[in-house]
Amino acid sequence: MTTEVDYYELLEIERTADGGAIKSAYRKMAMKYHPDKTGGCTDSEAKFKAVSAAYDCLKDPQKRAAYDRFGHAAYTQQQQGGGGGFHGGGAGGFSDLGDIFETIFGQSGFGGQGGGRQANRRGADLRYDMEITLDEAYHGKKTEIEIEVSTACDSCEGSGAQPGTGVKSCGTCKGHGQVRAQQGFFVVERTCPSCHGAGQVIESPCRSCRGEGRVDKPKSLSVNIPAGVDEGTRIRLSGEGEAGARGAPAGDLYIFLHVKRHGLFERDGTTLFCRAPVSFTTAALGGSIEVPGLDGLRHEIKIPSGIQSGKQIRQRGGGMPVLNGRGQGDLVVQIDVETPTRLTAKQKELLEAFRETETGEECPQVSGFFSKLKDLWAD
Repeated sequence: MTTEVDYYELLEIERTADGGAIKSAYRKMAMKYHPDKTGGCTDSEAKFKAVSAAYDCLKDPQKRAAYDRFGHAAYTQQQQGGGGGFHGGGAGGFSDLGDIFETIFGQSGFGGQGGGRQANRRGADLRYDMEITLDEAYHGKKTEIEIEVSTACDSCEGSGAQPGTGVKSCGTCKGHGQVRAQQGFFVVERTCPSCHGAGQVIESPCRSCRGEGRVDKPKSLSVNIPAGVDEGTRIRLSGEGEAGARGAPAGDLYIFLHVKRHGLFERDGTTLFCRAPVSFTTAALGGSIEVPGLDGLRHEIKIPSGIQSGKQIRQRGGGMPVLNGRGQGDLVVQIDVETPTRLTAKQKELLEAFRETETGEECPQVSGFFSKLKDLWAD
């Protein structure tokens, strides 16, 4: 049984290396061991394939996380199961019992054909984080984003072969995509290490993509953000992820939305909250105030007489729209009663006159509190 070399050792990088360091190391190693540079040396060609496999794993955050946890077995299972992030199953990443046997024995279940799945695995799913304002979350928007993603190589049209050349049957597995090995009383099949289950190898790899069938390049995409989205909402762009190896289908792009903090409103689902200060005379006598809404309208809030600080007033339909549905949430305004700090002589005179008329019934909480204190002191 062939011993798998650690991917980090293959690329000669630390396990804490970031994406840029991984890509730089891969390009350096790929140039060193590329078949066009080494004159078809068998050892160099094997090293080139191993380096490419290491880069394919470590450049993807989900694949890398699985590899760091489970080693080569987890990465092999992830590739055969469709690759990419956001598809993890239970039991530590294995989607079903058949995948566990596939990881242990190198095949699907008991004697299934797993090679074809490896050869035509779809590209990895990608993640893009976008920040929007609360107003944009309310109204929705259309925008353009720029990403750098692996796309099908134009030179070889995604085949990975130099134009004018083709593929040949793998000499190791004789085109089956799998090889057999004796393990005690069992004869098990494993994915061919030379062709990675394809059953074929490229005679002359494309110089533009080094046989990968895909290259990294910038891409512009149009994104439609619907009204009512919230923090963490995902938008899926089908087929806009990483291109599959050698003509395999592309993965998907997932856009994760993050809503900026608003200067006035806070949000809980479809409910909008805000705090509004009112004068103590308005709180005592009642009145109304206006609060600007995200809908561009002015919402009149009725203040009942005798309202206390901290009281919340709910206005139906003044909140966020329901995502992909009908209706609106509510607007909740919390009243903060403000005590005046700068009084004129006339105002002080009027307040003194009012204080002389107080009987204690105007402020029941105050009178109740001091009654309790008198009882406590009496005890």
